[in-house]
Amino acid sequence: MANNIEVKELLDAGVHFGHLTRRWDPNMAPYIYMERNGIHIINLYKTAAKIEESSDALRKIAASGRKILFVATKKQAKDIVADKAAKANMPYITERWPGGMLTNFVTIRKAVKKMQTIDRMKADGRFDTLSKKEKLQMNRLREKLDKNLGSIADMTRLPGALFVVDIKREHIAIKEAQKLNIPIFAMVDTNSDPRQVDYLIPSNDDASKSIDKIVGFVSDAIIEGLAERKAGKDAQAEGKDAPAAPKAKDAPKAKAAPAPVEKATPAPAEKAAPVAPVEKAEPAKVEAAASEEEE
Repeated sequence: MANNIEVKELLDAGVHFGHLTRRWDPNMAPYIYMERNGIHIINLYKTAAKIEESSDALRKIAASGRKILFVATKKQAKDIVADKAAKANMPYITERWPGGMLTNFVTIRKAVKKMQTIDRMKADGRFDTLSKKEKLQMNRLREKLDKNLGSIADMTRLPGALFVVDIKREHIAIKEAQKLNIPIFAMVDTNSDPRQVDYLIPSNDDASKSIDKIVGFVSDAIIEGLAERKAGKDAQAEGKDAPAAPKAKDAPKAKAAPAPVEKATPAPAEKAAPVAPVEKAEPAKVEAAASEEEE
């Protein structure tokens, strides 16, 4: 994203103007380019790199489905942050930071539910049954709650990250986020300590043009993350709805033809040798032999 960030754009928006040199925080020294007329000038190349780093991290948080809470209560930042956060469909605090907003989130949710109860009473007609004095009290309470907490009505759990404009002014919000280990993204001017936040964007946090430019880059990154999440869900839904490919049925196995049984051919019987005929003794010879025996 750094390639898409023109340093000239940041220069035209006055992002490079820091505070007076006598009000600087030494920990911001790596991000200061020079000093001119008693004012520190911020290094915009480092600002562009930090915008890229912060935008990538915020895009991933948005793609994971978690909320990023925008905090800016200074006059010149209120309307800008409210507009950009609403565009990205993220909660924001632009009025007084309610103490315990994060560390006592359960109580804050009860106040939001009270506001929603009044809305339901107006919708179902119960509000009309109240007396004039009770209606007036309910309306005043509703206006007060909406002013302070209306923008976080849809935030049902702790945010995944905080984006803060001017960490010195929003020090209570910073402390609560640190206590709960919630990642902190912030515009940090030369008079602030960058060690208090996880992702800093060194920039002028007083000029409305500078705030508009930086918050614009951040909100665009969040919108990209939400688009990625939606695209992933759509692809997953299409995968579930698509009919499963029919399994190829096994072709019926061909029955093996029985091997032909070879008939055993009888071996030719050996012919018996002819029996020699018995010679019959002639009677004359028999008598001669008998007379010889007698002698």
